[in-house]
Amino acid sequence: MMQQIYPVPNHDYSYELNKDFHFAAAHYIPSADAGKCQHTHGHTYFANITIGGDKLDDLGFLVNFKQIKNIIHKRFDHGTLNDDPAFSNEQPEKFPTTEIVAQTIYDIIEDHLKTLPNRPVCLQVFLRETPTSYCIYRPKGDDVK
Repeated sequence: MMQQIYPVPNHDYSYELNKDFHFAAAHYIPSADAGKCQHTHGHTYFANITIGGDKLDDLGFLVNFKQIKNIIHKRFDHGTLNDDPAFSNEQPEKFPTTEIVAQTIYDIIEDHLKTLPNRPVCLQVFLRETPTSYCIYRPKGDDVK
C-alpha cells in the first residue's frame, strides 16, 4: 500500500478513523463521449475511508477496520463494476465513473454504520483510480446521512 496524505474533512468528532485498502475491478463508461473509457478496462483502485464519531463500541473501537475493508472488497474486487446493481448502463448519473464509484462506496459504508449502536458516520471517501487521478466524495451539509 502506498503511503498517502489525504485531505482532512472538517468535523467536530472526538475520533477520526481512516482505512486504506485496494481492489481490482473492471468498468467501462457506456458512451461514445467517454473516448477510450467506453471500452472495458481495469484499474487497481486505492480507497481511503474516513469515519468520525464520539462514542466507541464495547470493544473500544469506533468501527472495526476489517469490516470496512470487507464490505467493499468482497463486493467489488475482481469484478466488473457495470454488473453491480448500484450502477447503470442506461442512466449517465449511474455510470461507474470514479466520482459515482466514490459516492457509491460512501453510501454502502454509511448504510453499514447506521446499524452500529455507537453511530459513527462516514465523512469522506478518497478513491484513486490511477497513480495520477483520484476523486474525493464528501457529502455536503444536508446530504450527510
